[in-house]
Amino acid sequence: MDFEPAYFKMPLTVLRQRVEAAKRRLTACNLCPWRCAVNRPGGERGHCRAPEQALVSSFNAHFGEEPPLVGDFGSGTIFFTHCNLDCVFCQNWEISHLEAGAAVSPGELARIMLLLQGRGCHNINLVTPTPHLAPILEALLQAREGGLKLPLVYNCGGYEAVSALRLLDGIVDIYMPDFKYSEAATAQRCSGPPDYPRRARQALREMQRQVGDLAVDERGIARRGLLVRHLVLPGGLAGTEEVLRFLAEEISPHCAVNIMGQYYPAYRANLYPPLDRRVSRKEVEEARDLARARGLRLVG
Repeated sequence: MDFEPAYFKMPLTVLRQRVEAAKRRLTACNLCPWRCAVNRPGGERGHCRAPEQALVSSFNAHFGEEPPLVGDFGSGTIFFTHCNLDCVFCQNWEISHLEAGAAVSPGELARIMLLLQGRGCHNINLVTPTPHLAPILEALLQAREGGLKLPLVYNCGGYEAVSALRLLDGIVDIYMPDFKYSEAATAQRCSGPPDYPRRARQALREMQRQVGDLAVDERGIARRGLLVRHLVLPGGLAGTEEVLRFLAEEISPHCAVNIMGQYYPAYRANLYPPLDRRVSRKEVEEARDLARARGLRLVG
């Protein structure tokens, strides 16, 4: 079955307008809820520490993602440096906090996208894209003109500004956000922003409005929709029951969710008990049982 991603159907004039709108937001950066208002083209850096130019840590055909993304030939992941969250247990902290990556121009980023397509990847999976929205859109414009026709996956931490997400309406095919916490105090202690649960709920509603429930083709490969990740934390810190209630009742009774059980203490987690221990098999199974009881679609 022939497939055309959302951005391929968008008139080029509209896509160029989105690129320019994203660039304008960098002059007093408000791409995420921190709203730092720094002039990134002028060399200033905000909370995420990202410069104007995108930094890429690595890219590859990744086989460790959710099965609907991986298929037979892998998910074409591009790992961006910097993050707008400060998770004390970050498993990619060298990338997120230590700038382990190289600056790439929009043209170079476009070539990476086309290279991953040439390797047979089923999608372009943008990992931690939020600080780099402007150069990503500029690269996408060039990649589309170069023949890119893969679904675009927006793989983010969930701390998103609805106004920025609206720049992606009609561009992103698959949203894959985290929904990390249901309680504000826990979110602030573990990841920084005190308003994470409220902002994540707003973002999830907007993502669902744009792309709907996860849809796959006849091979089981994801083509469009929302897939939410939820990492089970020790001691119930993530507020899993409330997260799943929200997804089932306020997003969609058919919402696709990956209940992730791979937590282990990383980065500075040893300083924040009970994050200083691994999550137990019992805790993970209890979380998955809660998702099943809600009728949610378990993926992964």
